[in-house]
Order: sequence, then C-alpha cells, then structure tokens
Amino acid sequence: METGVLVQKLIDTINAISKISDYRFVVKKQYTSLARKLKLLLPLFEEIKDFVDQINVDTHGENQQQNNDHDEDYDDLMKSLMGFKLALDSAVNLLTFGSQGSRIYLVLEREQTMRKYQEISARLEQSLSGIILGKLDMSDEVMEQVDLVISQFRRAKGLVDPHDVDLFVDLISVYRESSGANTDAAVLRRLAEKLHLMDINDLKRESEALHEMVASKGDDPGGRIEKISMLLKKIKDFVLSESPDIINGEKVTPSSEKCQASNLKNSKSLAVPDDFRCPISLEMMRDPVTVSTGQTYERGCIEKWVEAGHVTCPKTQQSLTNLTLTPNYVLRSLISKWCESNGLESPKRTGNCGAYATTSFCTPAERAKVGILLRKLQSGNLEDQRSAAGELRLLAKKNADNRICITEAGAIPLLIGLLTTVDRRTQEHAVTALLNLSICEDNKSCIITSGALPGIVHVLKKGSMEGRENAAATLFSLSVLDANKATIGSSGAITPLVALLEEGSQRGKKDAATALFNLCKYQGNKGKAVRAGLAPALLKLLKEPGASMADESVAILSMLASHTEGKAAIGAADGALSTLVNLIGSGSPRNRENATSVLVRLCSSEQKHLIEAQELGIMGPLLDLAENGTERGKRKAAQLLECINRFIETRKLADAEATEHVQG
Repeated sequence: METGVLVQKLIDTINAISKISDYRFVVKKQYTSLARKLKLLLPLFEEIKDFVDQINVDTHGENQQQNNDHDEDYDDLMKSLMGFKLALDSAVNLLTFGSQGSRIYLVLEREQTMRKYQEISARLEQSLSGIILGKLDMSDEVMEQVDLVISQFRRAKGLVDPHDVDLFVDLISVYRESSGANTDAAVLRRLAEKLHLMDINDLKRESEALHEMVASKGDDPGGRIEKISMLLKKIKDFVLSESPDIINGEKVTPSSEKCQASNLKNSKSLAVPDDFRCPISLEMMRDPVTVSTGQTYERGCIEKWVEAGHVTCPKTQQSLTNLTLTPNYVLRSLISKWCESNGLESPKRTGNCGAYATTSFCTPAERAKVGILLRKLQSGNLEDQRSAAGELRLLAKKNADNRICITEAGAIPLLIGLLTTVDRRTQEHAVTALLNLSICEDNKSCIITSGALPGIVHVLKKGSMEGRENAAATLFSLSVLDANKATIGSSGAITPLVALLEEGSQRGKKDAATALFNLCKYQGNKGKAVRAGLAPALLKLLKEPGASMADESVAILSMLASHTEGKAAIGAADGALSTLVNLIGSGSPRNRENATSVLVRLCSSEQKHLIEAQELGIMGPLLDLAENGTERGKRKAAQLLECINRFIETRKLADAEATEHVQG
C-alpha cells in the first residue's frame, strides 16, 4: 500500500470515528475520551499527507543520495503508520461495539472490556510515539497537539472508573438463575432503569445487538449469549407487564411517568387555549415554530408535513415562500407560564439554539421592549427595520443578559433576513447586532445553524466599509468554535476576507487578519486561503512603511508554510526571502521566531531558497536568534542552521568529488 493511500485511510477512519455517538453508559466516559483524542490527530495526518505529496514531487529532481534519504524516511514512516493503522482498526471495533453493542454484555464483561480498552490505548500511544515528527517538517501547532495526545494516553494507563457494583450484582444474580425461576420484581425494575431499557425501542435494539453478536461470532460457546437473552426476556416481560402502553413506542421512566400521568389528567380537565394548540395535532405545543405565512405549529408536526412533500401552509393553504422554521419564543414562554399557573409541568422542548444553559435576568419591561423591536423588524417598513436593528445592536452590546433575551425572543433569523437588504445602514446594524450576539458562546452555533453565513458573506463582499469590517469581525467570533471553521471556510468567506485585507481600512485589515488566522488553523482552509492570494497579500503588508500589520501577517504566513501550496506560494512571491530575513534581523521576538519558522520550511524543500537566504546575510541574525531568542525562536534557528550546515557539507563533498574526478 502506498504511503499516501494509507494516510488517507487513516484520515477517513478517524472521520468515521468522530461520527460514532451515544456510547453505552457503562463505557461512555472512557470511549468518548478515546474518540476525542483520536479526533485531535486529524491535523497530524493531514500534514503528513501534504509531506508525502511534496516528497513525491521533490524526488523527481533530486540526486541519488537525497532519494535514498527519502526512501529511508518513507520506510520508517510506513512502518509507524502501519502499526498505528492496526491499532486504529481495533479502536474502531471497540468504539462501534461501545455504541451499538449489548448493554447487558458490557456490564457483565466490563473488566474484560476495560482491559481491551487499556491495551488498545497503549498500542495507539506506542505507535504514535514511533512516528518521528522531526523528519516530517510538521508545524509547531501539530507537534504540540500530538505531544498532548501522547501524554493523555500515558496518563490514562491504569485509570478506570469504579463500576456500579450494585448493578453488576443484580445482573449476575439474575444471569445465574434458571430460565423458569421467579425473579424479584424490585431487582428487575432496578435493572431496567439502570440499563435504560424502559423503552420498547431500546429493548428491541438490545435484542438485535445480541443477535448480531451471535451472527458475528458464528457460535455461542458456553451458551453465554443465550443466557443473556433469557435475562433480557425477563426484563422485557417485567417492563411490558408494568407499562403495557410502551408497545406503542411511548417511553416510560420513573422520573417522568407520574408527571406525564398528572399532566394528562390535568390537561384534560383544563381547557387549553386554542392558540397554544398545534393546528395539525391539536395538542399543546412544546416547541412552537412559525413558518413563512406567519402561522405557528409544533416543530415535529410541521417538519413531518414538509418531509411528506407539502409546500403549502396546512392552515391557510398558502404557498410557503421558504422552509425556514422560526422558533416562537414568546408563545413558548406564554405556554410555560400558563402551565405553571395551572400546576402543570412546563412542556419540554427539543434541543435548539434557544435552549440555554444560562438564563437571562432581563426585566419584563426589557423583554417587552425586545418584543416591540422584533415586530418592527417584521413590519416591512424600511425606517422601522433600520431603527429596530440599530437598537438591538446597542442592546446586544450592553450586557450578556440582553444577548440571551434577544436570542430567546427569536431575533437571530430576523436579523439574518436583513443582511441582504438594499439599505446599507440597516445591513450594518444587522451584521453588527449578530456580531454582538455572537459574544455569547451559546449563540455562536445558533447563528451558524440558522443560516447566517450566506448573508454575512454577502455583506463582506458588497456592504459598506463598516459593514464589511463588522462582517469580518463576526466571522472571527464565530470561528472561535472549531466546529465552525470548516463550515465558514466552505461558505466562500475566505476570498472576500483576503480582499478586505488588501483594500480595507486599518481596522478592516485587522478584522480580516484575525478572522483568517483563526480559519487557517483548520488544515482544509489553508489551500483555499492560498488560492485566494493570501500569501502575497501578507508579504505586501510586511513591506509597508512601519509594517503595522507585521504581527498578524507573519503569524499567518507561519501557518500557511505548513501547507504544500502555501509553502510554494510564499517561495514564489517577489521579495519574500529578503522580507523574512529582514524581519529575523529587526523584528519583535515573536515575529523573528515566526519568520524563521517560515524559512525553515522553505529552505528544507528548496535549495535555491537556502542559497538566496545565505546571500541575503541570514547567518548573523540567525546566530543571534539562536543565542538570544525565545525558546521556540532558538529551536527554529537551530533547525535552520542545521539545514544550512548540511547544505554546505553536501556542496563541499560534491566539489571534492568533482575535483577528484578531474584530477583522475
């Protein structure tokens, strides 16, 4: 198998692992931690893939000795990666069973399962440690990340949380009983509750998991799985006898059973206001959402209606101009208050961007004011929309409570709708309000999932300078979440950010640079940034008098240099090496180390860069950095000096061989 193909398989496997979820409670903590550690390794294998691709290009133009060196590096890398792949394949099987396997089996065999988990973790740590990163020209960020993961693997050795002894004792006692023995109902209840087998669907999945084990093993030595199946049957019979209505798929849990019964009884005796009922199900709404016609429905009901292919409003029969479902937080609040005043449990809503871990402490008057502003946003009157968006912008800037209150009221989708308005002032207010709302961590994901990116990118491309600056700042704020970096990069935001970096005001350039810095932390965005012309734009900023953007520019260049296309683009830019050499001689400590980091990558792959750097007088500044720089600066200077010395020795050897050949 070619190294490039192998690395791609590793990337695909880790991506597949990141999609596995809902680990059984018995192993949830350990398996979630393992999956998280493996996901952190994605940037490593993406950079290794770039390294391998570059070697394949470089070897066509190198001498035999250099090719031999590459062959040795290739062999060592291939062995390490093959060892990691074998351990990773075992981890996939382990994690898949932890997500889909039998809960009962995992409890009974927890000791064996944890032993296997420890063995696989040790194999992953050992094979990962065997990959010699120093030879691979990895970025500092990736090397630090890998060191962190390795240390986490080492710390995890022997650390296993104590299991639920009572659960194990109950299970083993029923497991050892004969099939016809009467089992204590209290024991069966505890088992059903602790194993989360109070739902008919969960019972079916547990049964299917056991059948899958038999099918995969081909047999059942000692009848172990058969005994577990009989144990499961006892739990199922008990659950059905206690709650026969779950055959219809209704979930019964100790914490909710009494509340549901009470709610059912009380709601039947109370007249639920018609406005609180979904027009489709006629039941009280838990998660009310408003469609484009202005009608409100229960989210699940209207989603099923749309999924069935309908494109009209169920109540008015008007065509739906779009399929956006806007949460109706005002109605939800009214329903909750009505339930509380009538002694009913407040309806539990499904997870969405309005479900906050924190609560707003806005006064009723402030909430009422927000409600008035939202109605103005929906009015269609341009003056009202402009003034309302401006007020929301200021309120969101004021404090965290306001940000939560504004979002809970349903402002985000309405503000998004104003991003494409022809009125630039309204556009500025809307994008800045979203920027201020994004300061709240809960709002970052909400803004993305509500479909804000196309509108923000529109403002970034075509808005006023203030609008463009604030759009860039919004993208920076949203990109703080790693999950958003790839999404933003795929939205077409990078090219207009580079344009703002080149033509914006000083503040605009700063906003664009910080957004690009964050986005380029994701390996997949680096190529997009390079193709958008980011490298020459950054070098141009470094050449400006005073170089006020030097810190941001050289930091981003350092990241781009870890990408094959980025390295080539920097090397091809006019005056790149002289700019970097000057920076090493006279820049700030952080800029000197970043400039050296870029040169290490350029000179390691292209001898012409090494020669040019020497001609530009790099040795003096480099020796000074090696002695007086920051720790990272000293390390980078040492790497570049080693590269230069190796090149000088190679040239001496080549000259000696040439002289000997002539004399001979």
